[in-house]
Amino acid sequence: MLLSGQEQFLSYNGEVLIFQLSPPNPVEGAADKRVDLCVRRMTFSRDTKLFVQKSSGVFSLRGRPLKTEIVCCSCTADSRTGIILPCILMKQKKRNNVVKYLLLFLHSSNQFEQSLQFTLDYELKEDVRLFAGPSVLWRHASKLFYISASTCTVLSAPVQLSSVVWTGEIQEEGPVVLGIRTACLTEGEAEAELSASDRAIWGTELFGYAVKAQKMLPGTCFMPHAYGRVVSSVCVCKSETWRRQLRTSLVAVTHKNQLIWFQDGLPRGVCELPYEEPCSVKAAVTSSSDVLFVVSFASGNVCAVQRRGSLQVASKWQDVKCVLVDDFIGSGSEQLLLLFRDDSSAEVLSTFTITDLGAVSYASGNNYKDNVAAAEGLQENGLLTVQALQTRLQAGCTAVRELQQHLGLKQRVLLQSCKALEDLVEGRTHVLPTAKEVKCRGDDRSLLGLVPLWDDVENPPPPPPLGQEMPVAQQAPERLVESLWQRVVGDSLVVGVQLAAAFHLSLSAASLSLVLDQDSSLAAPVIKCRNRVTKLERACSALPLSPCQTEPPAKKMKLDLCGKSDLRKEVPWGCVGAGLGAGRAVTAVPSLSPLLAFHRVRCAVLLRAKRQAPPGDSLQQSREISLLCGKIALSLEDISNGKHSVKLQRENGYCTGSMEDVLAVLAVSARFSFQVVSAACTLAPVTSWLLGAMECTPLKECPDKLFCHKAGNVHGTVLSWTLRNPLEGVLTLFCRNLTVLFQCLHSLRRALPAGCDVKLLRSSSKDALTEQLALALEKEMLTSRSSLFSKESKAESTSAWGDVPAKDMSAAAVAALLESEEGVEQFRKKLQSEQDQSKLSMAQTMAAALYQEMTWKRAAAQLSSDMAVWRLS
Repeated sequence: MLLSGQEQFLSYNGEVLIFQLSPPNPVEGAADKRVDLCVRRMTFSRDTKLFVQKSSGVFSLRGRPLKTEIVCCSCTADSRTGIILPCILMKQKKRNNVVKYLLLFLHSSNQFEQSLQFTLDYELKEDVRLFAGPSVLWRHASKLFYISASTCTVLSAPVQLSSVVWTGEIQEEGPVVLGIRTACLTEGEAEAELSASDRAIWGTELFGYAVKAQKMLPGTCFMPHAYGRVVSSVCVCKSETWRRQLRTSLVAVTHKNQLIWFQDGLPRGVCELPYEEPCSVKAAVTSSSDVLFVVSFASGNVCAVQRRGSLQVASKWQDVKCVLVDDFIGSGSEQLLLLFRDDSSAEVLSTFTITDLGAVSYASGNNYKDNVAAAEGLQENGLLTVQALQTRLQAGCTAVRELQQHLGLKQRVLLQSCKALEDLVEGRTHVLPTAKEVKCRGDDRSLLGLVPLWDDVENPPPPPPLGQEMPVAQQAPERLVESLWQRVVGDSLVVGVQLAAAFHLSLSAASLSLVLDQDSSLAAPVIKCRNRVTKLERACSALPLSPCQTEPPAKKMKLDLCGKSDLRKEVPWGCVGAGLGAGRAVTAVPSLSPLLAFHRVRCAVLLRAKRQAPPGDSLQQSREISLLCGKIALSLEDISNGKHSVKLQRENGYCTGSMEDVLAVLAVSARFSFQVVSAACTLAPVTSWLLGAMECTPLKECPDKLFCHKAGNVHGTVLSWTLRNPLEGVLTLFCRNLTVLFQCLHSLRRALPAGCDVKLLRSSSKDALTEQLALALEKEMLTSRSSLFSKESKAESTSAWGDVPAKDMSAAAVAALLESEEGVEQFRKKLQSEQDQSKLSMAQTMAAALYQEMTWKRAAAQLSSDMAVWRLS
C-alpha cells in the first residue's frame, strides 16, 4: 500500500508518528530554497477516544520542496546504542540526474540526527528497505545493493534477483534478505529441454542472503522450491537454529490471492484471500494470544486472517489509507490501527478504527457516553472475576508449596542414601540419625510422621577382640583386580577395571559405578554411565586377514538352565585355540562434559558383581559383592596435556598402542556384525578393501581387529573380518555413530562384486535374549492351550450332545423320584443320558484342514522358542 511522498505514518511504542513535508514560513526565508520535515507524535486518549498530539518537531533541509520526498520510514536499531529508533529516508533531486539521499534518526526529544548521506545517479524505486545499523537496502537492475552508516559505501551483493519479499533479523545469521531469482539448475537439468510449464515452476526459486556474513541460505529452509514463482510478500514469524539447522515459521501471500503458512519449509495451511493483488503481510499478537496476519492489497483494501486450527479470514475493510500494528491503548498486547480515506476532513487521524477482533474495538465518530452504565456493569463483573482468580491462585500456591516440601523430602532421602553408599565404598560404618536428633534439627520428617526404614540402634555392638575372626561381611576383600585405568575419547570418559584371571571365571552380572568425592549437595554423587564387559583374545597369527578354515557352529547347543555358567564368552571367529592369553575388562562410559564443570574431579570406582559358588559345592550359594577398585582423578590440565588420550599409531604395518587404548575405543563404539555371502566368486576383494580403501592395519595387542587410518569420519573405526569359507564371511564394525557405519557400508558395496549379499546379524544382550525366550515360551504355551480348547474343535462333534445343559437336582427332588417305580426308571434314564453325553464329549472329531492348521501353528511356536534357546546358548 503506497502512500504519498509528502506524508508517511509510523507506529513507535504505541504512538503514531506523522511525517510531513511542508515549505517553511515565508518570513523565515525563501520558500523555493528550503523545506521542513515536520513530525507529530499522536497518542490515543482512552477518555475522549480520540488521537491527541503529544509533541512535535521540525527538521529543515536545503532544497526545493517539489524535488524533496520521503522515500520510506521504519523503526530500526542504532548500532551505537542498540536502541530502536524511528528512521526516515529522504530523497532530493539535484542537477545532472544526481539524487541525494539522507537517512535520519528521530530521538525521543523530537530532534533529528543525520546518520547517513549518499548520492546515486538513479532513483530508488524498487524494494527499498531499512534495517539495523541503520542500513539501506534496495534493488536496481536485478541486483542487490546496500549501504550502512558504518561503511558509508554502496556495496553490491553477488546475487541476481527479480524481487525482495522480506528483510529482517534471523538468529545467528544477522540481517537476512529473502528474494526471488532465476533458479540455479544443475548441468543435467540445464541441458535437458524443459517444457513451458516445468520451466515456469522450476525456473524460479526463493533464496536467502545473509548481509553481514555475505553467504547464501537455501530457500528450502523457508518454503519448497515450487512456491518461489508465485510469492509476492513474506512475513517470518519465528526463526531459530536447532542442531545446526535453521527452523522457521512464516506466512506468504501469493499472486494467486492466497495466504500460505509454512512450518520448517513445509506448507501447513492455506487461505483464500477476498481481494486481488496482495502486496504485503504483517503479523499482530492480540490480547487472546492469537496471531493475526494483516494483508494489504494494492487497491487499498485490508483483511485480517486468524490462525485457530486453520487459516480463515476474520475481517476485511475497504478504502484503507494505512494500517499500523502496535499497542495503541496500552493494554500490553497489539492492536490494528486502520486509517481510512476521508476527503471531507482535513484532520489526518479523523477517521480510524482500533481493533484486535476481540474485546478491543474503537472507531472514530462513535458516541461512548451512552455506554457508561454498561461499562460500570462490566467493571463490577471484572471485580468478581478477579476475586475468583485470586482464590484459585492462592489454592495453586498452596499446592505448589506442598509439592516443594515433598520434593525436598525426596531430595533429603536420596542424599542420605548416597552418603550411606559413600560410607560403604570407603569402608566406614554409616550411622543413621536417631529420632531425637531429627527432632532437634527440626527435620520435616517428624512433622510428616515419617520414620526411618532401619531401626535406631542405641548401642551398636563392639568390635571383636584381637585374635578373633571378623564376620564374613567385614573381612577385607581379596585382591581380585589387576589394574584400574581411564581414557578420554571424544566427549566420553572411559574407566576400566582389569579383572584377575581367577576372578572373572566365577563372576557374572558385573558393572561399575563411579561415586564423586565432591559435596553431594552440588550434584548427584553417583555418575550415570553405561557399562560393558569385554573379553579380548590375543590371536596366534600376525596375519589376521588370512583365511582361517573353521568348523561351522553346532546346530544344537545345550542351554544352561541352572545359571552356573560364567560370563558370556565373546569368542571371535578365527584361531583362538592357541592364544597367548585373554583379558576380561569391565568398562564404564560416562559423559565427560558434566564432570568438567567441577574443574577437578575425584571418583571412587565401585565394582558390583555376582560371585558364583564353586562348581560341585551345593552348600554355598551365589552372592552379590561390592568391591572398591580404587580412585581416579581428572582435571582440565590433564585433558589439555593429553595425559588420558588414546594413543594408537601406525608403525611397521601395525597399529601400536596399549590394550587399555583398544578397550577404550571399543567401549565408546557401537558393534555391528554383517554376514557377507557371495554365490559366484570368492570374497578376496574384502581383504583388498580393508588394506587399500580403508587403510586398515592390525592392532598389535589384538591382531584379529583392524584399525582404520583413513582420513575423515571413518578414522578410528575398528573392523574385524573372518572367513567362514571362501564364499562366506562375517564383518564386524565398531563405529562411533550410524553415519560412520553407513559410510563404511557404502564403501564396502562399491568394492564387492555384483551378486554379493550383505546381511545384518542382530546381536542382543543376555537380558534381551532371555526376555525373547520367555516371550517365545509363553507364545508356545498359549498356542497349545488355544488348540486344545478352541471352539472350532467342537464344530464337528459326532452328535449334538450339548443341546440343553443338565441342571443339578436337589436332594429333595432325587428322594421324590426314588419313592415310586416310575420315578426310579426316570432317574435311571436321566443318568444313562448324562453318561452318554460325557462319552461323546471325550470322543470328538476334527476336520483335517483344521488339524493341519493347528499343527503348523504349534510347530512355528516351537521353532521360535528353539531359535531363542539357540541364541541364548
